[in-house]
Amino acid sequence: MKKLPLLGDITPAQFLREYWHKKPLLIRNAIPGFKPLLSFDALAKLASTNHAESRLVTGFDGEWSLQHGPLESLPPRDKKEWTMLVQGVNLFDAKADALLRQFRFLPDARLDDLMISFATDGGGVGPHFDSYDVFLLQAQGQRRWQIGPQKDLTIIDGLPLKILANFTPDEEFVLNPGDMLYLPPHYAHDGIAIGDCQTYSIGFRSPSYQELGENFLQFMADSIDLPGRYADPELEATAKPAEIPRAMLTALTEELNKVRFTEEDITIFFGEYLSEPKHNVFFTGPAKPLTVGKFGEAVMKKGLVLSRKTQMLYRGKNVFINGESFGVGKADKATLELLANNRRLEGAEFAAASDDVLEALYTWYQDGWVELA
Repeated sequence: MKKLPLLGDITPAQFLREYWHKKPLLIRNAIPGFKPLLSFDALAKLASTNHAESRLVTGFDGEWSLQHGPLESLPPRDKKEWTMLVQGVNLFDAKADALLRQFRFLPDARLDDLMISFATDGGGVGPHFDSYDVFLLQAQGQRRWQIGPQKDLTIIDGLPLKILANFTPDEEFVLNPGDMLYLPPHYAHDGIAIGDCQTYSIGFRSPSYQELGENFLQFMADSIDLPGRYADPELEATAKPAEIPRAMLTALTEELNKVRFTEEDITIFFGEYLSEPKHNVFFTGPAKPLTVGKFGEAVMKKGLVLSRKTQMLYRGKNVFINGESFGVGKADKATLELLANNRRLEGAEFAAASDDVLEALYTWYQDGWVELA
């Protein structure tokens, strides 16, 4: 793979080998001439809506405060030490989505979202650590970052934010627009705005095994098949009626040990889990959808693209889109893999689609999952 200015002119393979999950990387001028994709007013308007996740963090007079959105009002712009954070901006803005997709040298299964942080002078969220990898791209003004690989991750009790009690940085950088800092999971950091400041955070999914286990067992509940009912024709009289019989436990253990999970079960669960839209994501289909025939003609002429809210993944014969899964044959798999990897399908590529694929694409078009290019 070619070298990327985004990574400081190193290859993705070199970045993954030397930095990913291992150590920070400061990249000066990662995106030359970069400017904010949204104005402050547009960002504040998005933060005031119900469908965007937002937070307001203030540190006035040394007192930390956290308010969850919708943010109907904000402190004055000339007041210091406040921060507005808006999560998942890529879901609502095409340019933000295009920026997030520049990081697709990493799997979509790991890529999460683009968060925008606006802060006035002195604003920040306190020294903390994240449980996931993050790229911090400076978009407006300057931010001073202090970072360190400290082992002591004790959190101060009684605060609305998870702020480190004993932050001891060993490096400091001032980032200008276009500069970017990569931090691996659990790497302590503290960013303070120098004047008005916007920072874009590209975050990654890192679900806990506990969360995955709980969701997997719920997913498998409907597919478990254990016929029959407990019976004990050889039951004997007991002098200890409150004691659970050993034979009863043995029989139950034997039956429950018949439950087996295959790699196929886990693949389907994981694909549906990773492609499931977040709770605040809603799709809107076209107000006047074309007929299926006109739709096919339009795709042949223009091609189609995935909605920026759509997550499409695949593994083996299974395709996953927005929490749904289905198996496909070899020919259809090639067409749908092109759509998933390129997030678009050209007219010539659509020509090879079977009637089943056309039917699926037309349903997705009606639901707003795909759009005509």
